[in-house]
Amino acid sequence: MMGMGLGCGVFGLLLMLLFWGGLIALAVWLASALFPRSNREMSISTDQDLSAQEILDRRYVRGEITRDQYELMKQDIE
Repeated sequence: MMGMGLGCGVFGLLLMLLFWGGLIALAVWLASALFPRSNREMSISTDQDLSAQEILDRRYVRGEITRDQYELMKQDIE
């Protein structure tokens, strides 16, 4: 009888670990589906093919620089 109780305990522990592991994996998958990574790395690599004016325009649109900075840099480029 003792051996059977131990076997059920191990089986119950494995079943509990499988349940919680599955629940955590589901939560991670759901979070990654709801909050995808930004494409910031990809946009940096594509900036190499753009002109200086296009890069400046994108930085202004993203809010990285102010209007005054934009105008000054635009004059420098021209």
